[in-house]
Amino acid sequence: MTFAVPAKQFAIVIDDIGNHQRDLELLSLPGGITFSILPHTPFSQQFAFAASRQQRELLLHVPMQAQDTEKALGPGALTTDMEKWQLQMTLGNALSTLPQVKGVNNHMGSALTEQIEPMKWTMEILKKRGLYFLDSRTTSHSQAQYAANLYGVKNVARQVFLDNDISTDALNKQWQHMLKLLDNHEHVIIIAHPYKETAAFLAAKLAELESIDAKLVPVSQLVEQKYVRLAEIAEQHAISGQLRLQE
Repeated sequence: MTFAVPAKQFAIVIDDIGNHQRDLELLSLPGGITFSILPHTPFSQQFAFAASRQQRELLLHVPMQAQDTEKALGPGALTTDMEKWQLQMTLGNALSTLPQVKGVNNHMGSALTEQIEPMKWTMEILKKRGLYFLDSRTTSHSQAQYAANLYGVKNVARQVFLDNDISTDALNKQWQHMLKLLDNHEHVIIIAHPYKETAAFLAAKLAELESIDAKLVPVSQLVEQKYVRLAEIAEQHAISGQLRLQE
């Protein structure tokens, strides 16, 4: 049976949630937006509670070491000098503070995600907890999805950063980039940040969704659709193989 999905679907993840009380105002944006919460931050618990009451999808935005070692990672960070037990304990502690999350994505991480062993240790924890991984793709050499596949952790990757530049022209340019990607891809995942300019931009653009024939969905919906399609492809190959054997 074919799993029918709309032709165009996209997900928006707003990262870096939890440091400011004003982050709560983002819950006025449409329900399909996914929020990624930094662990052990002043408003992480309040946001998670309020978001869960609205049945919003949440991720843990786990800090990971960047190539630029001067960048402040914040609490709950995973670093390249950690041993396996340290990394897994740190990640487990962060996850235990936010039991509402359905998955994890990396905050920064251009150094750590390039290293296969820390990524394997990360995926071992996610597999045990039944969580998916969204690779923020802060480096083109990320090993995260490879490690996720090794451990059977469902995974997807970000295609667009919306607001590295928060000028109106730049936001519009990235939005148009997303729409062009939708012409040739089954889905697109956008990462944005809790800037007031971004919030205002998204409120305006998401009010126009009917005009662009695209549907905003939580990341987990795209994750599940990916693995349903993979299962269908595997089944089709198996059937084709059986038919060839019968010839």
